[in-house]
Amino acid sequence: MSDTDLTLPTEADITHAGFAAIIGAPNAGKSTLTNHLVGTKVAIVTHKVQTTRFPIRGVAHEGSAQIVLVDTPGIFRAKKRLDRAMVKAAWSGAEEADAVVHLIDASAWVAEQNDEATGAQKLSVEDDRRVMETLKETGQKAFLALNKIDLFPHDKVLPIMAELNEAGVYEDIFMISALNGDGIAPLLAKLASRMPEGPALYPPEQTADLPMRLLAAEVTREKLMLRLHQELPYQLMVETESWEPFDNGSVRVRQAVIIAREQHKGMVLGKGGSAIKAIGKAAREDLTEMLGQTVHLILFVKVDPKWMERREAYQSVGLEFDA
Repeated sequence: MSDTDLTLPTEADITHAGFAAIIGAPNAGKSTLTNHLVGTKVAIVTHKVQTTRFPIRGVAHEGSAQIVLVDTPGIFRAKKRLDRAMVKAAWSGAEEADAVVHLIDASAWVAEQNDEATGAQKLSVEDDRRVMETLKETGQKAFLALNKIDLFPHDKVLPIMAELNEAGVYEDIFMISALNGDGIAPLLAKLASRMPEGPALYPPEQTADLPMRLLAAEVTREKLMLRLHQELPYQLMVETESWEPFDNGSVRVRQAVIIAREQHKGMVLGKGGSAIKAIGKAAREDLTEMLGQTVHLILFVKVDPKWMERREAYQSVGLEFDA
């Protein structure tokens, strides 16, 4: 079922259910694709790489099949502890899935083919080749989804399709645009056909397997990443410290924006608190819409130079500290 078909099946209608992992380089469009397949926002999306830090499960339906989509962190050459944990989480999601989609930013490959690739595009292609090598080593088959095909004529991608097909790791190739939905229906149908026989894994009306506290923290982190620049977005985390429901149906959410350096505090707060106020407003509006209830969001900034080396920071989002 796509976001153009909002009729949900009943649990009795669902005869097949399983997991489909979406893997690929950072910023290939995995979260955008997951949101489109589910029909609503379950994963945060920004223009920055490495936005997704841990596997997020979105629930999609197609015919009698329930597909639990695992939106994984980007796979890249990892050096820092957090990066290693993210990459391990991505491959773990793929190993445990009934179907795997390798999402590739086709525009990066076209740019490289024309000797016009930026540094980020070159890294994206390198990461894609690394994924292909790992798939070949493990013998794991995947579906290839070439994303962002709306950005150039289709004949530009034909040589790339031929090259990728020769790798021998893909069962099928789909040309898609995760942003506008082009080509997604055939991909969804193929994933549905791979789901094993069995009852629904989640209630049909549930769109994601993500605790509300964690979802709220992710929404606020998205707004921070969209607002802030340079390296700071990768050196912060958001923690939902309290969740207080009221009799009138509203909820008060208190969150800490945790940063590693005292000098970054001013960037997060902004002049006269303007930045944190705008971030809080945007996050509150998103959460109110997503939860269907009024959200009172309180944000404050906490400095913790060693948060990226604390085991509990990883465990709280399901990442392995010792990856």
